[in-house]
This record gives sequence, C-alpha cells and structure tokens, in this order.
Amino acid sequence: MSKTKTIFKKEQILGVILGVIIAYAITAISLIATAIAITYTNLQETAVPAIVMITCVIAVTIAGFDASRKADKNGWIWGMAAGGLYAIILICIITWAGEGFTLDTRKIMLTLLSIIGGGLGGIIGINFKK
Repeated sequence: MSKTKTIFKKEQILGVILGVIIAYAITAISLIATAIAITYTNLQETAVPAIVMITCVIAVTIAGFDASRKADKNGWIWGMAAGGLYAIILICIITWAGEGFTLDTRKIMLTLLSIIGGGLGGIIGINFKK
C-alpha cells in the first residue's frame, strides 16, 4: 500500500512541475507578444507591469488547474504549490537578471497573486474532473 501512495505523490509532484512549465510557456509567449506590440504599435511601456501581472495570474491559474488534475483531493493545495513554485522561480530569475534581491511591493503582490491564482486553478481543476 505504501508503494501506491509513493507513486501517487510522485505523480502529484510531477503534475505541479508540468503545470509550472506550462505556465512559463504561457508567460514567455505573452511577454514576447507584448515586446512585439510595444515595438510595432503605440502600446506604451507603462502598460508592461499590468500586462505582466495579468499574464502571471492567468498562467498560475492554468498551472494550478494542471497540478490538481493529478490529485484525488485537496486540489487547492496542489494549485497553491504550483503558484508558489512559479513565484519562487520568477523571483530567482528577476534577482539573477537584475542587480540583486530586493523585497518590494511588486514582488510581494506577485507572490500573493501567484499563490491565490494557483489555488483558484486547483479548485477548478479538482472539480472539473468530477
């Protein structure tokens, strides 16, 4: 019986990882589209922070949805785990690409929205199976 539980947990963890990978693919496509739009249209660079936040919330909601599809219960927890992992990786990328780590309101808001969005996606995903 313990082998079944171990395999099940591995599948759930793989579901979280797959969800985060899909979320980053969505984020990359959206940011590339935004860069193209800024280059070739009248879209102002001041719109970028809002676009990034909206993209991240949509991406982590989808990540939470995907992560919870591998679970039998507690989809919101698996969704929040996917959202939290997404936020941690994104903050690491921002820190690596920038001038170092600073904890500001944008990063805190991004983390909270990622966790909440992932949880919402997890709730939708776990109930979508039924």
